[in-house]
Amino acid sequence: MSSRRYARGWGALSLAVGAVLVSTAAQSPDRESEDERRAAASRAATAVVAVDGCAAGGGLCSDPRRSVVLGGDRVLTGRPFTLGPRATGPVELALRTPGVLADVTVTDQRGRRVAGAQSADHTRWTSAAPLPAGARYAARLVVDGTGAGGARRARLDFRTAPMPAGERLTVTFGPGGGGPYGVGRPITAELSRPVPEDDPDTRRAVERALDVRSEPHVDGAWHWVDSATLHYRPRTYWPAHATIRVHSGLGGAHLGGGLYGGPSRPLTFTTGARIEAVTDVSAHRMTVFRDGEPLRTLPVTTGKAGYRTRGGIKVVLGKEPLVRMRGDTIGIKRGSTDFYDLKVRWATRVTWSGEYLHAAPWSLDSQGNEDVSHGCTGMSTEDAAWLFRTVREGDLVRVVNGYGKPMTPFDNGFGDWNLSWPEWLRGSALAADGQESTDTADITGPASRSVAGALSPTL
Repeated sequence: MSSRRYARGWGALSLAVGAVLVSTAAQSPDRESEDERRAAASRAATAVVAVDGCAAGGGLCSDPRRSVVLGGDRVLTGRPFTLGPRATGPVELALRTPGVLADVTVTDQRGRRVAGAQSADHTRWTSAAPLPAGARYAARLVVDGTGAGGARRARLDFRTAPMPAGERLTVTFGPGGGGPYGVGRPITAELSRPVPEDDPDTRRAVERALDVRSEPHVDGAWHWVDSATLHYRPRTYWPAHATIRVHSGLGGAHLGGGLYGGPSRPLTFTTGARIEAVTDVSAHRMTVFRDGEPLRTLPVTTGKAGYRTRGGIKVVLGKEPLVRMRGDTIGIKRGSTDFYDLKVRWATRVTWSGEYLHAAPWSLDSQGNEDVSHGCTGMSTEDAAWLFRTVREGDLVRVVNGYGKPMTPFDNGFGDWNLSWPEWLRGSALAADGQESTDTADITGPASRSVAGALSPTL
C-alpha cells in the first residue's frame, strides 16, 4: 500500500473520531521490500490528534471534524478548519495514537498564549477555559514516541464556531477612568442583563472573565451586589499611587444557555495619596491624614439625637461647592423647630441619602463641643473649604466612637469596606472554587444591610 493511500485511510479514521491527522517520516527495517519499508514508515510516523471541545463533558463531540494530513521532516501547516457549534467547552487536543505530546503551544490571532495544561501522561492538552467564539487559533505541537526517529513538529490552525445571533452580555466599568481617585474607590461592573443567583455557573464564568490588574499588585475579589452589579475591592485598600487596569474577556465567551458575551470597553485609572478623614464623634474632632501622617485636626459637630451620623467607613462620592438643603426632603415638616432650608457651601458627599461634610457657620459655637446637626458633619467655612480642596472621589471617611447606625455596604454609597474579607468573599461565585479565605482584613466592621434613608441632603 502506498503512503498516500495509507494516509487517506487514516484520514477516514480521523473523521470518525473527530480528529486531526499528523503524519511525519520514519525508517523501516532494511530487509523489507521497498513497498513494505514505505508502508512501515508511514504506519510508524502517523499520529492522530483530536481537536475538539464539548461543554457536555468527555471532551470530544460525536460529530466528525475535518481531517488534515501533515508530514515530512519540517514543520507543516494543515488546512485551517472550524470547530462545530457544539464545541463550546474548553478546547482539547488529544493524541489518539502511541506517543506523547512533548509540547503544546496554542496562541490566539494576536499571538497571545492560551492558558492550558497537559494531562499526567502527556497525551492530552486542555485549555483552562472555553475559547471565545469566532476567533482564530494556532496550535504548535511536538509529537514524540511515534517510532519515526525522534520528535516531529506540526502546526494546526483552527477557528472556533461563530456566535449565533442573539443578545450579548456586556459590562460597563466604573469609575470613569483617569484619576487619580482615592484608595477606597471600589471598581464597579454593571452588566447589560441580570445573571440570577441560581445560575452559579454563569456567575463564575462572568467573574473569571473580568480581569483586574494593579501595579503594585494586590489581592482582590469580585462581590455580587445584585444580579446585574458587581463590586471589586482588594483585601485592604488600594495602594497609594497605583495603576489599575480592568478588562472584560466576555467578548465571544459562551456563558451557557445560548448566551454569549459581547465587547466591553476596558478601564484604566490611578490612585493618589491615601487620604483619610477620621471623625471621633465623642471628641467632636476630625483628623485628616495623608499617607498615615496627620495634616490637620478640625473641630466638628455631628448628628444629634434622632439624626445620628452613621458610623463606619464611607467613601467620598463627589463634591459640590454649593448645595441647597431642605428639611422636608428627609421628612421634617415645614413649621417644625427642626425644619431648615439653607444653601450650604463646600459640601463633600459621602452617602446617596444626603450625608455631607460641609460648612456650617451657624453652628460655630457647637463645633468641638456638642452634636447639633441632622446627620451631616459640620465645620467652619474655612475648614470646609480646606477639606473640599484636599479630598477627592474615593478618599476615605471614617466615623468612630459614635452613636449612629452602621454604614451599609452597598445601598447608600460605597460602604464596601465595612465587610470583613471573609464576608466579602462570600459574595463571590468563585468562593466555592477554593478562593475563600479565613483571614480577616485589617479593615473590618459591621455587615448591616438595613435600608438607607431618603435620597436627599441632610444637614
